[in-house]
This record gives sequence, C-alpha cells and structure tokens, in this order.
Amino acid sequence: MTEYRIDDLAHAAGTTARNVRGYQDRGLIPRPIRRGRIAIYNDEHLAQLRVINDLLGRGFTMQHIGEFFERMRQGEDLAEVLGLREMVSEPWSRTPSETVSAAELHKLLGTDDPDLLARVQASGLIEPVGDATPPAQYMITDTESIDGYVRLMAIGVPLEYILGLQRKLDDDMDRAAHTLISAGRSAITEGRFDGWIPESDEESGWASLFLGELRRTGRVAAHNTLYRALDRELSRQLDDYLSIARERKHAAES
Repeated sequence: MTEYRIDDLAHAAGTTARNVRGYQDRGLIPRPIRRGRIAIYNDEHLAQLRVINDLLGRGFTMQHIGEFFERMRQGEDLAEVLGLREMVSEPWSRTPSETVSAAELHKLLGTDDPDLLARVQASGLIEPVGDATPPAQYMITDTESIDGYVRLMAIGVPLEYILGLQRKLDDDMDRAAHTLISAGRSAITEGRFDGWIPESDEESGWASLFLGELRRTGRVAAHNTLYRALDRELSRQLDDYLSIARERKHAAES
C-alpha cells in the first residue's frame, strides 16, 4: 500500500493539505498513522478523498457526505447509492476520439496559435496529453466536429469565425441542457425534497430506471427538437433572404 505525507496525498487527490485536515477533523477520513512527528496516509485515505471531491463536484453538501460515511461505518450498504452516482455522472454520449501529435493537429487546423488552440480546447474538442509544455500530443475528443471544422476551413471559412459560432452554440446548448436536467431534478424530488437519496433497493431501482429513461427520452427529444427548430429557422431566414434579394433587384431596376 502506497504511503503519503499530507502534501503528497493532497496533490494526488487534487485538493489541498488544508482540506485534508478539515475532512480529518470532521471525521470524513481516518486519522493518519504517526511515525514520530510525521503523519503517514495511505491508499484508503486517497480513495476517500477522491469520493469526497467527486461528491462535492456533483453538488452534495458536506453534511450529506458526512451522513454517507456515517451510514457506511454503521454497516449500511451504500453500493446502490454510489452506483447511482456513477450512472448520473456517465457521459450522455461518447464521440469518436483520436490521439495525434501536436504537429498533426496544427496541420489539421491550419494553425499553431496558442490562443486559437486554447479556444478549441475550451469547447471540449481537444485535450493535451501528458504534462509537456507546449503539449507534444493531443487527444481529439470529438473527431466528427473537428472534421466538420476542417471541411468548413477548406471552403474558406476562417477558424476564428467557426470558434465564435461554436461558442454561441455552446451557450445555447448549455441553456437547453439546464432546462432538461432541471426538469429531471424536479421530477425525481417530486413529493420528496431536494438532496433526497434512495435508502432502499426499491427506491434505488426506481431512481436508476428514471435516470435511464431520462437519458433515452432526453437524447431523442433534444435531437428532434433541434432538427425541427433548424427547419423552422431555415425556412424563416430563407424567406427573409429572398425578400431582401427581390427588394434589391427591384431597386436596381427602378
């Protein structure tokens, strides 16, 4: 079992030594082993810190997390709850990905400008691989979208313009996602309370079924709603475009 001093443990867990001490004082993680004046932590501490960080990232409060660990100490089986958390955090879709060298990515996008690459990364389409600065490799997390970028650039659309469009699209999709997930959150707590956690096999089974159906229905409804909206907007803007064209033609002939 790996042993850690507090700073090394905090670094491995992606937190701070101050937080480690705070969780320890709350009883969320065990006290370290003492070797003289040195506190020694192990993989058990690291695993619990990662669970705490993940739950905090999902919106759980320190009180909820404390209750989870207390129930575990009392011998209750939280496997279903933790399994439910994994289901909630599972990505809704998995896009094709590919690892390429930095030179290959620069050639693909037609640029090695750090600012433009940072904007592509901010959209979630690429991720650096490793700790090298600048990165020697990148993971293209959505090859379909990057291929679309490349096709647009091939017909003369600048990458900077595409990234501006992507930013606006990301913002619109964030609002749509908020609407859908907020509706699901309200439905799952209907007649209960916000922060409700299943406490029986029956409740966990229902929550898992609900989340699965929300994913399936939400995915289909979101896609089809977008397609209908695209059809409506295309028709509206085409009519507007042709109307302007007719007016310009009429003005030129007058």
